[in-house]
Amino acid sequence: MAYVDGFVLAVPAGNKESYRKLATEASALFKEFGATRMVECWGDDVPDGTLTDFRGAVKAKEDEIVVFSWIEYPSKEVRDEANRKIMSDERMKAMGDQMPFDGKRMIFGGFMPILDV
Repeated sequence: MAYVDGFVLAVPAGNKESYRKLATEASALFKEFGATRMVECWGDDVPDGTLTDFRGAVKAKEDEIVVFSWIEYPSKEVRDEANRKIMSDERMKAMGDQMPFDGKRMIFGGFMPILDV
């Protein structure tokens, strides 16, 4: 069964195109190393919650948009190997210097799908 890495982050609204460009460049690397799909979603209807919410999870500021994204892999093993390669790849390191958001507030994790209909 597939494996999914999920991400939530806050991007300044004015950096939308810079973020899209960086994500496009990064997607080529993720696919090169085994990802089968990468999806980036720009927040459009992200309500404030009663106890917690997406904005609070990433400490989004007033001028920031929440981004929800995921990367699909054929398996956790492929994902683990891809992450190892990506973290040591010079192209990815160069992209890290161009991040149009505060990476320290990004939340992420790996997930095993239990329903896919």
